Amino acid sequence: MSDQKKKETLRAVKFVLFSISAGLIQAVSIYLLETFTQLSSWICYLVGLVLSVIWNFTLNRKFTFKSAANVPIAMLKVAAYYAVYTPLSTLGVKLLTEKCMWPPLFADGLAMALNLVTEFLYQRFFVFGKSLDTAPLRKEKRKDGSETAQNEE
Repeated sequence: MSDQKKKETLRAVKFVLFSISAGLIQAVSIYLLETFTQLSSWICYLVGLVLSVIWNFTLNRKFTFKSAANVPIAMLKVAAYYAVYTPLSTLGVKLLTEKCMWPPLFADGLAMALNLVTEFLYQRFFVFGKSLDTAPLRKEKRKDGSETAQNEE
């Protein structure tokens, strides 16, 4: 396997792992808000979604895409993705569960899988495409006093 292919495979694996952690943050946030507050379920969902997106964006920008891109602009691009994805996926899940009689778990699973793939591609090629691996290198001092630079992992 070529070095570039290994690098892109590792990038995809990191994205999946960070996305799983973001999903856990979303689920726990929604559970806690619904359990301990009087907020309506859609507000709990929205808060959980925003927390998971911020978490996922932050980790992926630093560790997956290693980007030095302008953070507010990159975050606006991600917000634009969710401004389109969220209503479309909500409508799709509603259609699959109410009209096609899919079990909600399967409809939600499909929505999550589509989100994972489309968001990876969107971030990889549109949000961070021109700024991949541009984050400043971390300098380490060797025992002999010299310095070495490498990207943070």
